[in-house]
Amino acid sequence: MNAIDLNKRCAVVTGGAAGIGLAIAKRFAASGARVAIWDLDEAAARSAAAALGGGDHLALTVDVTREDSVQQATDATVATMGRIDALVCSAGIAGPNVPTVEYATDAWHKVFDINVHGLFYCNRAVGRAMLERNYGRIINIASIAGKDGNPNAPAYSASKAAVIGLTKSLGKEMAQTGIRVNCVTPAAVRTAIFDQMTQQHIDFMLSKIPMGRFGEVDEIAALVAWLASEECSFSTGAVFDLSGGRAVY
Repeated sequence: MNAIDLNKRCAVVTGGAAGIGLAIAKRFAASGARVAIWDLDEAAARSAAAALGGGDHLALTVDVTREDSVQQATDATVATMGRIDALVCSAGIAGPNVPTVEYATDAWHKVFDINVHGLFYCNRAVGRAMLERNYGRIINIASIAGKDGNPNAPAYSASKAAVIGLTKSLGKEMAQTGIRVNCVTPAAVRTAIFDQMTQQHIDFMLSKIPMGRFGEVDEIAALVAWLASEECSFSTGAVFDLSGGRAVY
């Protein structure tokens, strides 16, 4: 593992109790950061924070779909850690795999509440805290589906396109500050989110990846660790692909 200097940095990872979020939290901790795991599952968050090993890590129960919950978590994290240097928005859901014309309205809203509205609340609350110190790194986890659009995943595809758009907007807004805002667009990575998908949809996603394999959570964590570092100084509002060759732009 290459050494990326996050020594004494304070980082928040939403959805950090499992999957991509947990891999990122572990990479951050291994790089010297103090990590606050924000997750809806309190027991899983505490277990994940304990698994990070040395360091005074933090576990908070947070419902990202609620503005008040996000603001309370932001305040609590700053009060405990002193500041937030990096935010990774990894919390998200896939939603059902059905054609758009059959997509249930409540399912659509649920996907957007978590993937878009929740991410907005986190970017806004933590962004405000970062502005007070004029330093920060925000990394939003989008998806290649937000660029290509996956059939039978309209809410997921649209929500991740919204994440890309929000990232570009916020990145430009903060370009002349000490805050950098970027997103990553992985192709499919085998995590628990696959449990929300049909096998047909999983097979479709794999067929689109020229490398012929799914991504690994540690591969995503490696890129995110650099994006969270001070060395990431001239990239903002950018989209970084982790698609095994699938991305064409």
